[in-house]
Amino acid sequence: MRRLFDDELAELDADFTEMGMLVSEVIQKSVNAFIERDAVTAQSIIDHDHDINEREIALEKKTFEMIALYQPVTTDLREIVTILKAVSDLERAGDHARNIAHSTIKMGEKQKVAELEQLMAEMGQMTTKMVQDVLAAYVNKDDHEARSLADVDRQLDHLNHRVRSLSYHAMSRDATFETGASIYLNVAQDLSRIGDYVTNVCEWIIYLRSGKIVELNSASEGTED
Repeated sequence: MRRLFDDELAELDADFTEMGMLVSEVIQKSVNAFIERDAVTAQSIIDHDHDINEREIALEKKTFEMIALYQPVTTDLREIVTILKAVSDLERAGDHARNIAHSTIKMGEKQKVAELEQLMAEMGQMTTKMVQDVLAAYVNKDDHEARSLADVDRQLDHLNHRVRSLSYHAMSRDATFETGASIYLNVAQDLSRIGDYVTNVCEWIIYLRSGKIVELNSASEGTED
């Protein structure tokens, strides 16, 4: 029975990591599509959004089945619960990548603002790397790396504020830029929210290692077990 459980848990781990890699790829594609105004790629991202959703449903179903069949405890249970919780955060991150794809189509041929474009590219690189790093932290069960990613999330928030300030300034100079500015604001907010969801995954990695529920962007911590 134990060997069967270990085999299924290894498969669950692999499926979770594979879903995370897919989310990372979609985020990167969505940002590139926005920067390049590539409506074709953006539409493809929208059309294939269900791929991530289906993976989430399959992983959730598998976790429930394993809990019911094997009734795991302590570390084994925490690993399954971590995947159950974290997979939802990854799916939501994928939703925001889809939102960016919608924004790309709405942006069309509207004017580009060089400084805002640079910030979009920087935020996109940071969020993509965050997802890759959190997956590595999960695979290595590295709670220290997970904690460090909260700093990246705060950097994303700072860049989001810069986008907001620059967008409002651009609108004040040119009223015709209002629609374009609102799209820049939406994309920056989507990227910032992806960072928030990655931070949630980091918190579950810490729970996996320690059994503690923490809030990385808060001074308070709770315990479990």
